[in-house]
Amino acid sequence: MNRIFSGVQPTGNLHLGNYLGAIRNWVALQNDYECIFCIVDLHALTLPQDPAELRAGTREVTAAYIAAGIDAERCIIFNQSMVSAHTELAWLLACLTPLGWLNRMTQFKEKAGKQRDMAGLGLYAYPVLMAADILLYKATHVPVGEDLKQHIELARDIAGAFNRRYERDFFPLPDPLIFGEATRVMSLRDGTKKMSKSDTSDYSRINLTDDADLIALKIRRAKTDPEPLPHTIDELEKRPEADNLVGIFAALDGISRETVLEAFGGRNFSSFKDALTIQAHRVIGDITDKMRRLMADPGHIDAVLRRGAERAAAIAAPNLRQVQEISGLLRP
Repeated sequence: MNRIFSGVQPTGNLHLGNYLGAIRNWVALQNDYECIFCIVDLHALTLPQDPAELRAGTREVTAAYIAAGIDAERCIIFNQSMVSAHTELAWLLACLTPLGWLNRMTQFKEKAGKQRDMAGLGLYAYPVLMAADILLYKATHVPVGEDLKQHIELARDIAGAFNRRYERDFFPLPDPLIFGEATRVMSLRDGTKKMSKSDTSDYSRINLTDDADLIALKIRRAKTDPEPLPHTIDELEKRPEADNLVGIFAALDGISRETVLEAFGGRNFSSFKDALTIQAHRVIGDITDKMRRLMADPGHIDAVLRRGAERAAAIAAPNLRQVQEISGLLRP
């Protein structure tokens, strides 16, 4: 069976964009792939983190995975730092990754900004760790958004470089899985920016932990324009905030944007937002309730992560040992 690897950083609240763009799709993949879903806490350390918040975030993401429908028995759920093979393989792969490849990574430029010379090495080199995450399990497919497709291409390049260096067909070249509607959910305050955990305004996103009243308030305050909803996609795409809300509604209901416009075209935003609020709560209300119950029992979450780490290590350890032997490292 083909193998999936993907993960989420345990930083800040998971939101509707994480669910619609990633986690919901992962739930559907369980039937067709062997799935490994990671909480990538080592990646989180590329930026300063409060230790207590990082641990809490790791448990929260784990709870979100399970509450959304990922089966911890059928799939492997673990946090990255529990399997040391990730960092060991990252070093071996870093030694054959040209700087020119990393210099092309657009996310480093975006995250480092004008303080690039002060950015940590981890922020610069984390695409190599991401490649190690994937290749360590010989994953064949990686579900990602368009913004991370470049990193999967780098993982393919690194896998190919290793295979050529040692003249072995060892690592498979992983393929990205990019889904359709709502893989890029935008901010409720600015339809040109992606919905983000790092946005300073909590009103820019719907968190998976928000209750019904807060969801309604955020949607009611979501930025729109003064015109009624359009009738056509061409008109919609010229209006980013309207396009975002229609796209969210379409994804929540499992329909196309065209179908949404057939129902709501020409109507004002207030009535549309009422309908969107009902849809949002219908989809994530149950997830929120399950998350709260799970987070009230941190011992259970920790047990899920320990068991997942044991299962992950059972796959990772022999693969790492083969890489070490192929590379010429002397092992006991």
